[in-house]
Amino acid sequence: MKLALGPLLYYWPRRSVLKFYEGIARSAVDRVYLGEVVCSRRHELRLPDWLELAAALEAAGKEVVLSTQALTESESDLRILRRIAGNRRFPVEANDMGAVNLLAGAAPFIAGPHLNVYNPHTLSFLAELGARGWVAPVEMPRRVLADMQQSRPAGMETEVLAYGRLPLAFSARCFTARRNNLPKDDCRFSCIEYPDGLALDTLEGAPFLVLNGIQTQSAHVHCLLGNLDDLATLGVNAVRISPQSRHTEEVVALFRQRMAGTLDTAAAVRELAKLAPAATCDGFWRALPGLTPMAAP
Repeated sequence: MKLALGPLLYYWPRRSVLKFYEGIARSAVDRVYLGEVVCSRRHELRLPDWLELAAALEAAGKEVVLSTQALTESESDLRILRRIAGNRRFPVEANDMGAVNLLAGAAPFIAGPHLNVYNPHTLSFLAELGARGWVAPVEMPRRVLADMQQSRPAGMETEVLAYGRLPLAFSARCFTARRNNLPKDDCRFSCIEYPDGLALDTLEGAPFLVLNGIQTQSAHVHCLLGNLDDLATLGVNAVRISPQSRHTEEVVALFRQRMAGTLDTAAAVRELAKLAPAATCDGFWRALPGLTPMAAP
């Protein structure tokens, strides 16, 4: 299996982003997704900057994919989307059907997790349009993925989120701005203050959700590190790690050691618990509530 690093979902200062990807260039990941998926108001890096990063990572031996926004809201968003779709150098991860429409018949693409592909008919339809790979929805349990794998189109690669906070929903409203009593159009880029999102607890003080601008995430960190052998058995081609502000390179190294068989599952899970920004869970994978604590290896 390949080891993939998903797109950066949070808003970090430019210097932090560039330093982060310098480390990723030296890391053990095979594939790197780049670009803004959450909010077009985030402007520390523009598309030319992402393309420059893509070229540097490609030169370092990484397979690079450009990711598109999951929620397109304006003509300026569409202009950027058209430029990404027409870049002619790097493959594209389509995260909404507008991106699929631009890429269909024009270039091979990867169907991102936000397309919500839950049945073989949809996957076959996307393959006919030119999809060469797909990222399973984060809520998809193992038994459903196993069925999808039995009937996936020839040549279609499957990727599964194996580590990171679960991206649960998008909204036209910016909840981080609302938290700071600011309108969305004058948000003052509040989310840059929260490099791993803004944690939200229940009234009883239990971790509940994480606010990330217009995106809502799980409070717990989804983790399938203990299921890598099972994922390989199912024919999964790549597992995805979602970036976090600290320890991403160490998480990548743990996954690589486990995949290479140089570290046993129990030891890998123990080490990862020290690196995760919150408690780990794997409920969706087991067809349970998503925040169900990760099963013991």
